[in-house]
Amino acid sequence: MTREQKLEIIVKALDSKKAEDIKVIKIGDLTVIADYFVIADGTSSTQTKTLAEEAEFKMKENGEEPLRVQGNNGSNWIILDYGDIVVHVFSRDQREFYNLERLWRDGEEVDISQWTI
Repeated sequence: MTREQKLEIIVKALDSKKAEDIKVIKIGDLTVIADYFVIADGTSSTQTKTLAEEAEFKMKENGEEPLRVQGNNGSNWIILDYGDIVVHVFSRDQREFYNLERLWRDGEEVDISQWTI
């Protein structure tokens, strides 16, 4: 599966559960951590958990297991690490506090409009 296919699955999964302000940032030229960050937020800890679970479920349906998952059970920041793609699902407050978009502003934002409703 290509990175673009993985990104599409993740973005569509997050969008289907009404994630807010989904962003994909290409960071591969800046770090060895990953090639892309996917960042989204939910309106509650329940929605945050649901968003992460949906993304993980859809990826598993397509044969992709996360290398690691951090946060869960009421967490305000859940990370799904797929090696080349790291998914960050935040509560609104945590997203504003950590502001990954600012920290990785030298990365290239990817147009995801074709994958969202």
